Amino acid sequence: MAPQSDVDTDSIVRLGFEPGQTIEQVLARLGIAPQETSNIFLNGELLALTREVKDGDRLGVFPRDMGLLYSWYFTRKP
Repeated sequence: MAPQSDVDTDSIVRLGFEPGQTIEQVLARLGIAPQETSNIFLNGELLALTREVKDGDRLGVFPRDMGLLYSWYFTRKP
């Protein structure tokens, strides 16, 4: 999805902010179905898809084949 997909660099997609959008809606704008993901972090916190995204927030989206190995260390927030 990102223009730079080299494993040695950050893969970043920049989107314009749309007030009131949830993580799930942002993923839809990128053409990513929720079932294609394993873990999603919003500003470093493991969160549910229903969480609202604010201007300046950063999402870390991991594909299904890169599931979080140590997921018991994180509590998913609603």
